[in-house]
Amino acid sequence: MKKHFDDFNEEKLKETLEEEFEKGEWTPLQGEKRKKIEFLLRQGAENFERKKPISLRISERDLKLLKRKSLETGIPYQTIISALIRQYVDGKIKLEL
Repeated sequence: MKKHFDDFNEEKLKETLEEEFEKGEWTPLQGEKRKKIEFLLRQGAENFERKKPISLRISERDLKLLKRKSLETGIPYQTIISALIRQYVDGKIKLEL
């Protein structure tokens, strides 16, 4: 049976992990798997960037529509703008003028 994180409260999760560790069900990563995990962790740390505030001029209409989408989705409008920029610079979306 697969276990899901949502199935445990924090205390139960801690107890379960301790029990499994004591039974020897957890072993340290070694060799190539360890190197890959270390590489991915370093890469993630390098990709974590601080946010830089900028000033942006957009039409009132676009801002109003963006804020409406923000309310509909529950995603802050600044996050939507940031996600769109990230997707564009990563080449995931194309800009059409």
